Amino acid sequence: MAYKDLREFIDRLEQEGELKRIDVEVDPELEITQITDRVSKNYGPALLFENVKGSDMPVLINAYGSEKRMNMSLQVKNLDDIAQDIMDIMEIADNVPKSMLDKVKILPRLAQLSSFMPRIVKSGVCQEVVDKNPSLDKLPVLKCWPGDAGRFITLPQVYSKDPENGKRNVGMYRLQVFDAQTTGMHWHMHHDGASNYRKNCDRGQPTEVAVALGGDPAITYAATAPLPKDIDELIFAGFLRKQPVDLVRCKTVDLEVPADAEIVIEGYVDPVERRIEGPFGDHTGYYSLADEYPVFHVKCITHRKNAIYPTTIVGKPPQEDCYLALATERIFLPLLKFQLPEVVDMHLPMEGVFHNCVLVSIRKSFPGHARKIMSSLWGMGQMMFAKFIVVVDEDVNVQNTSEVMWKVFNNVDPHRDTMIIEGPLDVLDHSAPLPYYGSKMGIDATKKWRAEGHNREWPEDIRMSEDIIALVEKKWSEYGID
Repeated sequence: MAYKDLREFIDRLEQEGELKRIDVEVDPELEITQITDRVSKNYGPALLFENVKGSDMPVLINAYGSEKRMNMSLQVKNLDDIAQDIMDIMEIADNVPKSMLDKVKILPRLAQLSSFMPRIVKSGVCQEVVDKNPSLDKLPVLKCWPGDAGRFITLPQVYSKDPENGKRNVGMYRLQVFDAQTTGMHWHMHHDGASNYRKNCDRGQPTEVAVALGGDPAITYAATAPLPKDIDELIFAGFLRKQPVDLVRCKTVDLEVPADAEIVIEGYVDPVERRIEGPFGDHTGYYSLADEYPVFHVKCITHRKNAIYPTTIVGKPPQEDCYLALATERIFLPLLKFQLPEVVDMHLPMEGVFHNCVLVSIRKSFPGHARKIMSSLWGMGQMMFAKFIVVVDEDVNVQNTSEVMWKVFNNVDPHRDTMIIEGPLDVLDHSAPLPYYGSKMGIDATKKWRAEGHNREWPEDIRMSEDIIALVEKKWSEYGID
């Protein structure tokens, strides 16, 4: 069963010993971050701060901060289980039924898919309290790091619509609180929310926005997922939770939000007004630079009675966002394999902060195959931001970064096996000479063939014989080694 709301997830965390309640008073300015950073670096539990200075709302943080809790948030034993569900759906799409019997066989699966569509309900607990004279000061918004420009809302589901076709977009974009009624809207140019904003600007009209906090964790994750532009994030959330998302209409804007959210902030982004937003201690482990961004004006805040404020911090890994990225890596691997069947596995190491490094293993079948994979990946959606792509053979475990680096340091001739190109980069890449644009490197760490210009014999990896491995395994207890 799907979580009805954030509270059911909190209860589950507590039952599993994955939540620590803290009742001593804490300051949302820096103190909560220091506590959470220390806990996350030690792979500790989710934290519920119940006595936050200046606010009546408890603060939930680090709720997704381990692989176990990420699995729990999406109600699976293993994130690869979701990947298998996606593969099953793609099999339906790829195999057109050839007979009436085939059509009958897939009907239950198609019916299940149709049941994931979000549905409108008349009322929701997210609107138990309606404040049309709103103040963001009532929210325990964190100032995370000493060099931050102010307080930032860091775990929002930001809802907007395409003015041309009315399609919904849900993304996760940080919001710097400027004052009680305005925030920055950190829309990067590559984001779909920013595209909706630009279309409205061309019309000279404001962009209506709703910001939801909380609800089923599957909805929060869906807001971070790198979905194709025309895929509704709430349909994807319905697929993850195996139940449609219930929505209520907002009070002051023409948008719908999850009925069981904790807090909803309604308003609009002006088509002309821009303000300096940032710096902000970002997931790269560095401060992202200040720049001009659109301004979000708050018209209304609704929330549950006794609302809980969910948030996160980002910074030098490991942090909570590393496990959201892990979910993306595992869940979207089938889509990558669908387009590139030779791919065996993929890993986005946390040291690469999502977009700086991709490790991929392949079944190599022709000269230059690794370069073909690099070029293909750079042409696929948000993979265009990958600053380093490392390709290894199928027998290399890309989940083991040490093993991959062993192959890189020993299998690579720098002149022959590296490819440097120029193209788009994430705006947070401070090393690039220009914003949004710079160079990227592909590294071919596969075994080289003579057809690739390697005229020497390639040595074999050192491996023990299977019979000796089995013998030692059988006799292990006799050796008296702990």
